Amino acid sequence: MVKRFSRMDITAMKRSVFFQPTHGWVGDLIPFEKDGEFWLFYLHEVRTDPKPGTSWNLVTTKDLTQFEDQGVSLQHGSEIDLDFNAYTGSVVVDGTGIHHLFYTGQNPANVGPDGAPLQLVMHATSTDAMQTWVKHPELTFGAPDGYESGDWRDPFVFRDEITGQWRMLLAARHSAGPDRRRGVIAQCVSSDLVTWQHTEPFWDPRRYITHECPDVFAWGDWWYMVYSEFSESFTTRYRMAKSPDGPWRVPNLDSVDGRAFYASKTAERDGRRFFFGWIASKEGNTDDGPWQWAGTMSVLEARQNTDGTLGFAFADELVDSFWDDIPVSLTDELPRRLEVPDGYTAIVSDEELPSQFYATAVLDIAPDTTECGLLLRSSQDGDQAYVLRLEPKRGRMVFDRWPRKVTGDAQWHVSGDMPFDVELERPCDLAPGEHTLELVVDGDLCVAVVDRQVALSTRIYDLPAGRIGVFAGEGSATLTELQIRQRTDN
Repeated sequence: MVKRFSRMDITAMKRSVFFQPTHGWVGDLIPFEKDGEFWLFYLHEVRTDPKPGTSWNLVTTKDLTQFEDQGVSLQHGSEIDLDFNAYTGSVVVDGTGIHHLFYTGQNPANVGPDGAPLQLVMHATSTDAMQTWVKHPELTFGAPDGYESGDWRDPFVFRDEITGQWRMLLAARHSAGPDRRRGVIAQCVSSDLVTWQHTEPFWDPRRYITHECPDVFAWGDWWYMVYSEFSESFTTRYRMAKSPDGPWRVPNLDSVDGRAFYASKTAERDGRRFFFGWIASKEGNTDDGPWQWAGTMSVLEARQNTDGTLGFAFADELVDSFWDDIPVSLTDELPRRLEVPDGYTAIVSDEELPSQFYATAVLDIAPDTTECGLLLRSSQDGDQAYVLRLEPKRGRMVFDRWPRKVTGDAQWHVSGDMPFDVELERPCDLAPGEHTLELVVDGDLCVAVVDRQVALSTRIYDLPAGRIGVFAGEGSATLTELQIRQRTDN
């Protein structure tokens, strides 16, 4: 049975913004809304050698700010079972109230004809409201001819009310064609959730290596398809259409976040749509470390624009959970205008900020300004800091830092001769005028949002503490509002 913690247990824990189990990391999430509560199944990553099997664990939340770790929900199989690794899938409930869990079974010892471990669709059911699951290995099936047997994963099941059928989408690859462009969202259909028939692909753009963790939902007049790719980029994207059968169109900004936020899948509550993903950790817990698979859970709320496109921001519940104002010297004389037609200037607070806080800053950006933004965990002179930089001329927000790793004894020997941290760039509309930059910092995690439309998540390891600052370069920006709040545990 699943262990539930009492409210006393929960309030005794540190109220982190982001969920991570005590032992291990959060991999792909499978969100499910039940009676107003989010049941967030996730792949439990344990970084030991040799690697253990992967199970589905469960964390629940009602308010998106407090999370109850329920431990293992679907146990992975033994070393000889097909589901030694129980990978990503989905959960649906049928007309009789039985919950059906579809997942990817994989065992490194179970190799297919192409030499890669087989990936198989597997099935479990629950008749006690998802407290326990019964596996049905006899219902297991793999990829049909024409698809690679080692890429047949992440089954996402939804009900097509027009046809009365269940549709299953799968991250798959054609067995022929350019290796980098074989990705396809394959499709199976069923009338009873038991017998599945392969049919034409759901989406076949011949664009990516694969399309992991597919997710489809309707919202108003639009349908949305969400997937995660690791071809040119490593990110979660979405497409939009007027029908679940397409044609799918590409919005101008088609990504949910940047490099660090991955494998996002969605759930709806009260007409609102939430994207649950994980912020990747970095090897060695250092800013220069390579990104790792799995990390810490994070949630963004989607906002539907008038043209059907989606903006991404913090949920109001999360913002409202920071209620204790932190006074800083930067707010003593607002508005603060930073005007440097051909130079750079920064103003830094006298106070160091706590390791966890929420901040919102409104910047009025003048025409032809090259850059402006916020400094985080800054030194007193502003030279050493993490940088959230808005670049109006390039139409983007980037994450940067200084100092970078020194690779030699000469002045120019600085790692990454680059304008910002690689893959931490987000296109956004920065037309002259006021723009609101929100951010949440919690330990080694940072998420920034511009105008409640564009999100950028990352890790911040090397500078554990410091001040906050505002800067401008080659132009003019006025700080008209700055508010910083923290949580005070009851």
